Amino acid sequence: MSPSVGQSLVRKMLRRVLEGQEDPEGFFALCVSVLGHHDTREQFLTVIRPLCTANGALHTALTAIYEEYFSNTEDDELQLAMALSLLETEKATKRSTIDQCPPPSHTLDVSAVPNKSAPTPKDNHQAPTQSSPSSKQNVSESVVQPEKARRSKKRRQKSKVTGQQVVGLPAPPSSQPPVLLWFRRDLRLCDNPAIIAALEVGAPVIPVFIWAPDEEEGPGTTVAMGGACKFWLHQALSCLRQSLERIGSTLVFLKSGSPSGSSLQTLRQLLQDTGARTVVANAVYEPWLKERDDLVLAALRKDGVDLRMDHSYCLRDPYSVSTVGVGLRGIGSVSHFMNCCKQNPGPPLGAPLDPPVSLPTPSHWPSGLSLDALELARMPRRKDGTIIDWAANIRKSWDFSEEGAHAQLDAFLQDGVYRYEKESGRADAPNTSGLSPYLHFGQLSPRWLLWDAKGARCRPPKFQRKLAWRDLAYWQLSLFPSLPWESLRPPYKALRWSSDRAHLKAWQRGRTGYPLVDAAMRQLWLSGWMNNYMRHVVASFLIAYLYLPWQEGYRWFQDTLVDADVAIDAMMWQNGGMCGLDHWNFVMHPVDAAMTCDPCGAFVRRWCPELAELPDELIHKPWKCPASMLRRAGVVLGQSYPERVVTDLEEHRSRSLQDVARARLQFQQYVDKSSGCDLLPLPPRLVSEALGLQGDTAAARGKGFLLPLITRMEFKHQQEEPDSDAASNPYNAVLKGYVSRKRDETIAFMNETDFTASVMNEGVQRRKRMDKNYRKMEDLPQPQQPRGRARRTTTAKDKFSIVPGGVVNTLR
Repeated sequence: MSPSVGQSLVRKMLRRVLEGQEDPEGFFALCVSVLGHHDTREQFLTVIRPLCTANGALHTALTAIYEEYFSNTEDDELQLAMALSLLETEKATKRSTIDQCPPPSHTLDVSAVPNKSAPTPKDNHQAPTQSSPSSKQNVSESVVQPEKARRSKKRRQKSKVTGQQVVGLPAPPSSQPPVLLWFRRDLRLCDNPAIIAALEVGAPVIPVFIWAPDEEEGPGTTVAMGGACKFWLHQALSCLRQSLERIGSTLVFLKSGSPSGSSLQTLRQLLQDTGARTVVANAVYEPWLKERDDLVLAALRKDGVDLRMDHSYCLRDPYSVSTVGVGLRGIGSVSHFMNCCKQNPGPPLGAPLDPPVSLPTPSHWPSGLSLDALELARMPRRKDGTIIDWAANIRKSWDFSEEGAHAQLDAFLQDGVYRYEKESGRADAPNTSGLSPYLHFGQLSPRWLLWDAKGARCRPPKFQRKLAWRDLAYWQLSLFPSLPWESLRPPYKALRWSSDRAHLKAWQRGRTGYPLVDAAMRQLWLSGWMNNYMRHVVASFLIAYLYLPWQEGYRWFQDTLVDADVAIDAMMWQNGGMCGLDHWNFVMHPVDAAMTCDPCGAFVRRWCPELAELPDELIHKPWKCPASMLRRAGVVLGQSYPERVVTDLEEHRSRSLQDVARARLQFQQYVDKSSGCDLLPLPPRLVSEALGLQGDTAAARGKGFLLPLITRMEFKHQQEEPDSDAASNPYNAVLKGYVSRKRDETIAFMNETDFTASVMNEGVQRRKRMDKNYRKMEDLPQPQQPRGRARRTTTAKDKFSIVPGGVVNTLR
């Protein structure tokens, strides 16, 4: 096997050892098999040297295996070398003297040789002849004093190894150029493959963060970094810098843009200043950022710089997901996506990586900017110069550090996870994890989250399924780069949305007059977050009842959410806006939904304190409260709390359904005549996978390839009667709220039981009336009624249990 092939194989094996996929003994055995006995003895300690900082325990274990293996072997080599040396001396003496002198009288005392290292036969000098006593003395001294030979061997090995690069691990750090560790959306130390890749190089590491706002935005209106996201990023970078300083390093901040150029130019300047020849980073998956990274990779390779990209932001690289073997039916649903991943599996996830104990530092740090110079947390100023600190409540609500992410995860796995499966929609209780911002900025890796979730006592499938939804969103964005701003289904691009800016402003500020919607929007503004169920409620209200375009909701969410994720938000708003791959088959009612998420009004009382004094049954519909009740609660509709922006919800929803029907009739070429489903033009990538085509042929065939999508039954029926109202549609998609599914099942059972009991009671009463009438006609005495009043039993478990009075008298 060639040295280069052996080195690459050992390098891959070392990575597997770091990831916990291979044991130390197996790695050492592979080194001996690939490199050979001699090269392993000379190079192995150099190979594992970077593990001192990355994983001290593993380094100690490998060193112990090395010493145990070579200690006995070198004793045998020492004995063999000395025996061969004396044998050659004896033969030379015999040839020179031609029987003039007898053979030497001394022999090699093997038992006198200590258990130490000795030179190999090829490094031994020629042994002196035995013609004089002085020569015998020299040989004896070389045998009984092996320490000198041991030290000389070490010096030879050191001089031989100096200046070499062995098994992917360079020479001593003093002579090595540094490695640039490019942080992007992986602001953590735990389970960070880029950090391990930087340590494997064995050179000083320079962590760097480059802020490129123009590149983050992409070609369309993505609002990739809104105000809340920038504020979180500022705080997360500050915490990451502190974490790096605790292990002896720091974080260099740089900015690229219109005055200073692109990220590529900034990297080139940094490479020139530091002399680095290697850059390591974790990949990001937005199409415009991936295109940027591909350009950087090609340019740096042309410059002779090695750029290494690792995958850790998603559980599955979205550009490696294939529909081969699964097909396209049901595309857009999480079930279809999970089947694609199972049918075409990628590399194994492996175990999470431990954080480094320390990072090797360079002798000279490059100059950078201050964190404030990036202007991520810049606050507006009033005309009088005072600062408007709009993020004060966000600052109080969150811990922005990596330690805060792990604390949040631990707290959820110990408490909220037990209620997540059935009550994750509750807004009045902390039943959700609240980990989305940490996942978005990479302060918590999805692999670490999945690993801990599977190791918890309670492992709800619904929670683990959320990670699949996250990967699905990035897969959709990779297929449709225009997902954040353009409707996927062609007919819905022609919808005649409302342009009422007053309604939009009321929705954004939480002043719609519907308490549940207002409470959720105020929570979003003050804390930068709301749970998934409330996001569905406010999105349904904006689209189905106010009939405002989904792009407005997407842009507002991107600007105000601390976990604003382009892929996830775009997929959700497309589905809510009726034009996504898997559009919602339901509509959340702004009042009835409160039965599910806030049945007692605690959520509304927290975020709309002006309604706190209203009773539970009317707090979600204050317009139905009597004037006296409003007066006692201190509520004045239109003053202390706004009037409703729309009063007839059904009329507005009927108008939106009629508009959808007209758009579908206008673009009948995108509606399947037999099934009534919407048709979607497929991107070339999916066509090539489905038909096995490549290159321009797939692109040409993809333009005319239409795929039927799952379509709401309500839309199909509405197309048959475009002018009918929503109430007459038999497939009405409005959800009625419920406190819990178990409660609904119990009520249904009780209703069925009550109906049976009422029928039986009616039969008993009829028989009693017939018996009474018969006795009257026959002049017979009526049956005696039990005396005494009905009383509550003192021993009954139910305090409302009633027994007939006659039974009580009998008990007396």
